[in-house]
Amino acid sequence: MIDYIVTSHGNFAEGIKNSSFMIFGEQKNVEAVVLHPNESPEELNSKFQEALAKFDKDDQVIFLVDLFGGSPFNAASQIVAEHTDRMALITGLNLSMLVEAYTVREQPLDQVVPHLEETAKAGVRHLEIKDSQEG
Repeated sequence: MIDYIVTSHGNFAEGIKNSSFMIFGEQKNVEAVVLHPNESPEELNSKFQEALAKFDKDDQVIFLVDLFGGSPFNAASQIVAEHTDRMALITGLNLSMLVEAYTVREQPLDQVVPHLEETAKAGVRHLEIKDSQEG
């Protein structure tokens, strides 16, 4: 089973995790890690280590990150780089991605990552309303 660390600037990670549980139901092995203002990269890394310690040592883990290039991304990418055989990182976190992540937890990591990337992109839509007064 794939474990997830949902991470963001501010409380977004906690909120989206709670929303996903409301939609899909409570999930095991899903940890939210938030970066608060004035926290250092070292403090963030400690939070990641605490979250990882809650999982089995050899579990596969995907970091679902809010923003490419931000501090949560940078800290998580250093961890993933040391464990490429069992960890991955995807940015652009959205609710569609997270809910879908729960449905594919039993699949191989190398198949889940591209699937979740596509799911996140497909979750961005534009509602186009045609003008009924066209003449």
